[in-house]
Amino acid sequence: MKSLTISLIVLLLPPFASAEFSRSYIDSHPLQQASVNGVTIAYRTVGQAEERPKVVAIMGLGGSNVAWGDTMIAGIEAAGYEVLLFDNRDTGASTRFDSWGQPTLWLQILKHRLGFSVNAPYSLNDMAADAVGLMDQLGYQDAHIIGTSMGGMIAQIIAARYPERTRSLISIMSTTGAPHLPPPTNVAEDRLRNLAEGEAEADRDAAIRARGFYPDSMPRHLMAVFKVGDRSVEVASIQAATLVLHGVDDGLIPPAHGEHTAEMIKGAKYMLFEGMGHNLPAAVLPDLLVNMNAHMNRVDAAARGNGSEL
Repeated sequence: MKSLTISLIVLLLPPFASAEFSRSYIDSHPLQQASVNGVTIAYRTVGQAEERPKVVAIMGLGGSNVAWGDTMIAGIEAAGYEVLLFDNRDTGASTRFDSWGQPTLWLQILKHRLGFSVNAPYSLNDMAADAVGLMDQLGYQDAHIIGTSMGGMIAQIIAARYPERTRSLISIMSTTGAPHLPPPTNVAEDRLRNLAEGEAEADRDAAIRARGFYPDSMPRHLMAVFKVGDRSVEVASIQAATLVLHGVDDGLIPPAHGEHTAEMIKGAKYMLFEGMGHNLPAAVLPDLLVNMNAHMNRVDAAARGNGSEL
């Protein structure tokens, strides 16, 4: 049972645990809706301008578009990009699957471990198709695809399956899902246990919602992850210029997951950050942004013929 709990921990805790969090700048941009693949996807654009290169930012498990926080999105915009933020299906203001119900987690996790298909109303492949469908709606020929945690998995799928739509890939604290990779640490498990009881549970739930996360969506998102399983072969097919970012202190998805992602993608750059766990700490964000923007700028310069190939 402990190993089942560990499997769940990997994605149930929100990726942003920093006490310093603001979403007011993101909230100041109108939330719009589009019909994509039979569902409604809520989205907003920041720094909208036809001449600006495009960025698509994909949030993790249970997270809506505001969960990115102002610092990250304003930092990308300031570098000259138009940023598309959206709520994955089944979270935020996008189509919810509450009527489908909740999976029996212990049973579905057991089925996943034994190699059987899990019950799920959709998969990560569907969520990747949603993102590309939204790009179609907005006239994005291609974009830099950025994803964190589960969003990083979706971003990897887009880069593999829709190479012509992927200008570059940035995968943050994510994984290929390979079964040989290490599980979360005992410290991470203890943290979850301490946060899941009594007043701490209520405080955690309030904090999650204030940061744009939807706990009711998390189990179904987890099933979407399990539905696709190990994506190593698909990740190895990625041709886009790729930057893989991970935190030294990530106990939920340990650094070996990021390292393996980079190893699978030819020419990928892997960067490990001190003081970063499974979050985007305020102290680390400036360094992250410098490297993310530099990566995208190099790709754009090469595309214009003004820079060397990566």
